[in-house]
Amino acid sequence: MFRKLPLIGALLFAMAAPDDAAAANPQVLVKTTAGEFVIELYPDKAPGTVDNFLKYVNDGFYAGTIFHRVIGNFMIQGGGFTKDLYQGQLRPKATRAPIPIESRNGLRNDTGWVAMARTGDPNSATSQFFINVVDNASLNYPQPDGHGYAVFGKVISGMDVVNKIRAVPTGSVGPYRDVPTAAVVIDSMTVVGAGR
Repeated sequence: MFRKLPLIGALLFAMAAPDDAAAANPQVLVKTTAGEFVIELYPDKAPGTVDNFLKYVNDGFYAGTIFHRVIGNFMIQGGGFTKDLYQGQLRPKATRAPIPIESRNGLRNDTGWVAMARTGDPNSATSQFFINVVDNASLNYPQPDGHGYAVFGKVISGMDVVNKIRAVPTGSVGPYRDVPTAAVVIDSMTVVGAGR
């Protein structure tokens, strides 16, 4: 009877392994003209937001978009405009329909965490996202307008690249302020794996 115990232990481990794999979080490699970084996503906290983001990633939507808003003591924002902004194309790329906000999920707008950009309408987020480069408690639910900003991921490697982007010189293009004077382009975004 005692000889069967290791086999039982192995079977229990094998049965547990798929659950661990299923619980792993998707990771996205972001390649930019300033370098690369990886974002881990949290579908258990923001399922609709992560699903929306991954659809844009898998469709190749983000390739050729830029970080169009950089405020060094606040955040860097991208995922909507292309370099054509510098030639007077003042409208972002066409997107899918907006998604419902998921800002009450317990994730915080702290340094390195990623959230959806939106207008004054809390349910207006589409493709644009931002990376907090400092702790921004003023963006956590219910601040600043009763709704907060939906956090859905975190930069888990390459934060030095994010900090490089936050330090670029900025100016104005048309009605937009805080635009990098030289485009910081997202070359590609790719789902590269999953992990805790």
